[in-house]
Amino acid sequence: MARLFLEPHLPAWLDARWYSNKHEAMAMGPGAQIGWFDLYDKPALCALIANADDMRWYNTLLAGLDGLPLRELHARGLLVTNGAGINAVTMAEYVLMGMLTIAKGYRAIVRAQDRHEWLPEPPGRAELAGSRALILGYGGIGKLVAEQLTALQVEVTVVRRQGALTGRVLGPDQWRPVLGGFDWVILAVPATPQTERMIGAAELAAMKPGAVLLNVARGVVVDTDALVESLRTRHLGAAFLDVTDPEPLPADHPLWSLDNCHITMHMSGRSQTRMFERASQRFLDNLNRFRAGQPLAYQVDLEQGY
Repeated sequence: MARLFLEPHLPAWLDARWYSNKHEAMAMGPGAQIGWFDLYDKPALCALIANADDMRWYNTLLAGLDGLPLRELHARGLLVTNGAGINAVTMAEYVLMGMLTIAKGYRAIVRAQDRHEWLPEPPGRAELAGSRALILGYGGIGKLVAEQLTALQVEVTVVRRQGALTGRVLGPDQWRPVLGGFDWVILAVPATPQTERMIGAAELAAMKPGAVLLNVARGVVVDTDALVESLRTRHLGAAFLDVTDPEPLPADHPLWSLDNCHITMHMSGRSQTRMFERASQRFLDNLNRFRAGQPLAYQVDLEQGY
């Protein structure tokens, strides 16, 4: 798909090789200085990266690099650029969809229509305006979510690792004591050893009764068993999960049967038509920087993992 947007604009100095399957990519890897290859099969993708032993720059559509050999990439001195922010628009829209769906009880409205039943009362009466949201992760997705919620008169507090800290900007060690003050907790953090199961039983218990957890990050940032228990006891009002742990979620998993759990099967980043267009333009811009020896945009800190 990216070839449609790349091929007419590639510079003459670049010898481009195109592949249609992982076997062709494996054969083309040796000798390539620049690589852009993506597979859902992480072990196969790791093998492709290892096989490209002359590669100096690896580009990927992936935003989260969990499952890739970051230590090995760092040891090889590779430049790595990722897809951070490419899917921010559609993922932020999914967050808004989840919040409005839960606030207005839209699931019950759809089911009533399926039954041809005219509801006498609205199933949801909550308003976003005037509510309070905490966003953990202030990259491209978190920033766009914050902008859109602010426009809807939601009071937004964000958690970030760097930058000035104010009343509505918290550091990574400041958010847990104030969890109980928010109606919405939105997870948009990268998957790293530091964020794995950052939302566990203690954090869920500290959340405001009836609050909603929304996860568009990675399933592993939440302790699934603790989440199931919090939803079963109704301490959490609801959860909106674009990602789960495990994933795909087994058909007999208890999350499927909880009426206050909304699962969107990791579709948020793919619910669009412009991903390859955006990614191709980013790659072309970085080609010019690479040729000129300039720093690449969206370069990954391989020690931090994002």
